[in-house]
Amino acid sequence: METLEEEKEYCWKEVALPHIVPVVAEPELEREPFAERRRGRDILVAVDHGPNSKHALDWALVHLCRLADTLHLVHAVSSVGNQVVYDASQVLMEKLAVEAFQVAMVKTVARIVEGDAGKVICKEAERLKPAAVVMGTRGRSLFNSVLLGSVSEYCIHHCKAAPVIIVPGKEAGEASVI
Repeated sequence: METLEEEKEYCWKEVALPHIVPVVAEPELEREPFAERRRGRDILVAVDHGPNSKHALDWALVHLCRLADTLHLVHAVSSVGNQVVYDASQVLMEKLAVEAFQVAMVKTVARIVEGDAGKVICKEAERLKPAAVVMGTRGRSLFNSVLLGSVSEYCIHHCKAAPVIIVPGKEAGEASVI
C-alpha cells in the first residue's frame, strides 16, 4: 500500500504597499534591441528583520536592478494569522519598498508567506520565474553552513527556476560580495 503525501496548503498575504511612492509612467526603452529589456525583469529578494537581508536588498538595488524591473520582496513567517507578526512584517515591507523606489526607482511587490523559509523562497521562485533570487547570509563558512544547514544552502540545491545570488553580510567585507 502506498501512502500519499499531502502537501500543506500554501498560505500567503499580499502586502498593501504605501501610496506615498509616486506612480511613474512606464519607462520608454524603445531603443533597446531586446524585447525582454523593454519589459523589465522580475527579481526576487528574500527579506527578514535582520541586517544581512537588508544588506542583500541594498546590494540588489545598487548592482542588479534596472529602471523597468519589478522587485518582489518575500518574507517567510511561522503564521500569517498572527496579527502582531503580520503587522511588524508589513511595516518592514513598506519601509523597504519606499527605499527601493528612492534608490533604484523600481516597482515593488511584497508578499508575506507562511512556512519554512527555504521552501517558501523556492516555491515563490517557481511561481514567479524571476531573473534572480537574492538573499543574504550570516557569513558562516561553507563547512558550517553545510553541517548546520541554512536557508541559502537549501535554496542553492532546490531552487531550479532562477539563479540564486547569495550576498554575504557586512561583517564579511566588501571584497567577498558576489
